[in-house]
Amino acid sequence: MFTGIIEEVGRLERLAGGEIAIRAKKVLEDVALGDSIAVNGICLTVTRFDEAHFTADVMPETIRRTSLAELRRGSRVNLERALTLKSRLGGHIVSGHIDGAGTIAAMKEEGNAILLTVRASDSVLRYIVEKGSVALDGISLTVARVGAADFTVSLIPHTREITNLREKSVGSRLNIETDILGKYVEKLFPGGCALGSAAPKGKDGITMDFLRQQGF
Repeated sequence: MFTGIIEEVGRLERLAGGEIAIRAKKVLEDVALGDSIAVNGICLTVTRFDEAHFTADVMPETIRRTSLAELRRGSRVNLERALTLKSRLGGHIVSGHIDGAGTIAAMKEEGNAILLTVRASDSVLRYIVEKGSVALDGISLTVARVGAADFTVSLIPHTREITNLREKSVGSRLNIETDILGKYVEKLFPGGCALGSAAPKGKDGITMDFLRQQGF
């Protein structure tokens, strides 16, 4: 598990033959074989390392689901080591399991912030909630607005400066991980339907009787 608080920005050295090699520094300070490191939000397992690099295996499913295939040698990637019991949870619970990739549709300055609008598929947008949490390339962010085909987050200067977002522009693709809580709530209701369609209609909303009927 991760928090979505980026520790450093590394550089892609190689992505070929089912392996990815990353140049890094901070995340290697206490690394061990088998450790998890999030690379642009993707949970990967360290298979080799030295004082300046680490290597991880990358499955075909990971390539299909993410924007990794679009990276080139030297591309900047966000890095975060796995959460420990002593860590502060400064962001939100991030699993490192990407739901899909979205495309930056707009970037607009608003005071000292930048409004970043990301176009995403319906399968991703259904779990995006206004004022909820989302991880973009592994960065924990708060959703400012949800549209029919996109959503918007607001970036403070610090976030953009210390992550790979400072090199992103309209048309760039980002890995998206939605809040895991929404997916589990949906799964718990009969037939896997969404809460909105399973809940009783009317002024009473969800009642104790309804919860008992659902096994709670």
